[in-house]
Amino acid sequence: MNIISIREQPEFIDIAITYFQERWKSVLPEIYEDAIAHSINARNALPQWYLLQHNNEIIGCAGLITNDFISRGDLYPWLCGLFIDENYRGNSYGNLLIEKIKGDTKKLGFNYLYLCTSHIGYYEKFDFEYVGDGFHPWGETSRIYEIKLA
Repeated sequence: MNIISIREQPEFIDIAITYFQERWKSVLPEIYEDAIAHSINARNALPQWYLLQHNNEIIGCAGLITNDFISRGDLYPWLCGLFIDENYRGNSYGNLLIEKIKGDTKKLGFNYLYLCTSHIGYYEKFDFEYVGDGFHPWGETSRIYEIKLA
C-alpha cells in the first residue's frame, strides 16, 4: 500500500485529476483539474491531494483543503473527496488516507481537522465528532465533523 502526495510526486497529476473526476462525477470536472493543477506550485501548504495505490493500481483518493464549499469559513482545514473503490472497501483503506491527512494537518500546525458529509456512522469510527450543520452554495446542507489532533 502506498499513499502518493501529488505535490511530492507531481508526475501523478494527470492520474489524480482523472481519478478524482471519475469518482466524484457530481463535481464539475474543471474543479478538480484546476484545484489539483494549481496545488503543485501553490504558495501555501494547502491544498494537498492524495492517491492510494495498491499493487500499482490506484484504489482511493482524498484531499486536504481550506474550504469544502461550505458556509463555515471559520473552520479549516478540511478533509475532502475521500473515496475507496468498492472492490477494496471494508479493509480500513479509508483510514490509511485519514491517518495520512491527520498527520500532515498536524505537521502544518493545525490542531483540528474538519469534514462535511451526509454520511452518518462512518467518520465517528475514526473519532470525528459531529459539531453541526453547514450550508453549501447550491442549497444543500451537510453534517460537519471535527477531530482534535493529538
